[in-house]
Amino acid sequence: MLRTFIILSLMLCLSATAARAQFFLQPPPPPRPQPPAQQLQPKAPPPVQPQPQPQAPPQPTSAPYDHDLQRLAEILGALHFLRGICGSNEGQKWRNEAQALIDAEVPAGERHDQMIASFNRGYRAFQQSYRTCTPAADFAVRRYLDEGARIAREITARYAN
Repeated sequence: MLRTFIILSLMLCLSATAARAQFFLQPPPPPRPQPPAQQLQPKAPPPVQPQPQPQAPPQPTSAPYDHDLQRLAEILGALHFLRGICGSNEGQKWRNEAQALIDAEVPAGERHDQMIASFNRGYRAFQQSYRTCTPAADFAVRRYLDEGARIAREITARYAN
């Protein structure tokens, strides 16, 4: 039984090889002629009736001052952490300032997410490095207070009505 199966399998393999060899030795069939383009007549498209769609006013994807706002949100996040470990007893002051900034700007979608991410990035950057208030942390607080005030003045002077 096994011998019959092996012989039968061998015969099938050899016959398939011979058939394949015959196929490759024949020249390829000539290409089928294409009908001329002039004979083809396109179907008339169905009449399209415009349907009124409510158009929402397009939301700007970014404002020219977005980079500055994101930097300001990052500074507020850093201040929220640093002022907390340096014992300023300000509580949620810097987080509330960031929330007021977001509420005043009313960013939508990606702009909103970027501002939140910037605040969190500023907070986490110092959270990973500082456990207690050090002279370097105190210096960073002063530097960020100055930079944040400068950015706020520049945005107001350049873009306020």
